[in-house]
Amino acid sequence: MTSVFIHNFGCRVNQAEAFDWCSQLSQAGLSVARDWRQAEIVVVNSCALTARAEADVRQFLKRIRRESPGARIVVTGCLAERTRAELAENTAIALIIPNDRKEELVSELLGLTGAGQEQTAGRLFRSRALVKVQDGCDSHCTFCIIPSLRGKSRSRPLEQVVACVRSVVERGYKEVVLAGIHLCAYGQDLRPEKSLLDLLRALAEINGLRLIRLSSLDPRLLPRPLLEFMVSEEKICPHFHLSLQHASEAVLRRMGRKSTPAEYLEILNYLRTARPESSLGADIIVGFPGESEADFAFLRDFLSASPLNYFHIFSFSPRTGTPAAGWAQVPEVVRRTRSEVLRKLSREKNLAFRRSFVGLVLTGIVVKKKGQGAEVLTGNYIKVLVENSDRLTAGQLVRVKLLEAGPLSTRGEVV
Repeated sequence: MTSVFIHNFGCRVNQAEAFDWCSQLSQAGLSVARDWRQAEIVVVNSCALTARAEADVRQFLKRIRRESPGARIVVTGCLAERTRAELAENTAIALIIPNDRKEELVSELLGLTGAGQEQTAGRLFRSRALVKVQDGCDSHCTFCIIPSLRGKSRSRPLEQVVACVRSVVERGYKEVVLAGIHLCAYGQDLRPEKSLLDLLRALAEINGLRLIRLSSLDPRLLPRPLLEFMVSEEKICPHFHLSLQHASEAVLRRMGRKSTPAEYLEILNYLRTARPESSLGADIIVGFPGESEADFAFLRDFLSASPLNYFHIFSFSPRTGTPAAGWAQVPEVVRRTRSEVLRKLSREKNLAFRRSFVGLVLTGIVVKKKGQGAEVLTGNYIKVLVENSDRLTAGQLVRVKLLEAGPLSTRGEVV
């Protein structure tokens, strides 16, 4: 039986695609490997969001060739879309699948291996099901290359998503993670038009589905009815990650974001007040062209005073083909220094957030076993290490009491 390993780089959408491919491969009779070194075919689902992301993909391709020279390499994703001609010259790569042909990936792999024997899909290695509901983006922010690589916003029909989620619930999954390049734009392209709120209402009705986790949310597309449902529906995880990108109005205008810090703060304060246990996170770009000391100071103070308890910091990476790549750049050393200031602030706020739950009991999913222990991911995105967990299994829904929160980890016990 041919073995396949899928290695993901980048966003949750890539992870959701891989989750679906693994299910299809298993049904087709192929073996899904746990380690790429033991796989006959290695699929690299690549990313091109930043120069660092591209470099990581290229290094991994070289590593496969060096450590597993007999493996057939298949490259898909945004780097395959961006550098298709260059990758085609790499003789170690057996197949390149651009983004607009990702739905054909499994059939292409079957073509490489010969048809397998159809089997019944079961649970794979993941403890949570990832479901892709939307792809592409129509926003065209001045820094972002993704619309040119992923295309226009496209939503899966609501009925199809509901059927997919019912299927994974029947296979034993308790938590579903909804993924989309521009998740909040879900349904705008469908006819009749739908919305993310429509989708969430439908999913909340599925028996056996316990937790619904949302991936990154665009604050520009969070109307009050959607916010109210997010905080009132118990199945929706109290974990909300917003693509803020910055807080300075001047920088946001140059980014083409059409947002204000006051609007951001109104949303964040509402989420914190209406569902106090929520984990609130954000994507932040540091060192965007034209970012002054005053802009950065405003951003730092905004993040410090806001209800956010963590942020993902990206040092600006110019992407050829975007307007921002042609503008005067903030020196790299300044970008690095400013980024580290905010990463330190994020660590401090996250530690304070986790410590506020010590002594309390939270619901979570066992995401992995670690020797005699296990890691539980709570609904509000706290990773808790528990000991003496021989009877726990990945994907199991548990109640966990937090005992201690330190800079590097949180410890607890299942109750």
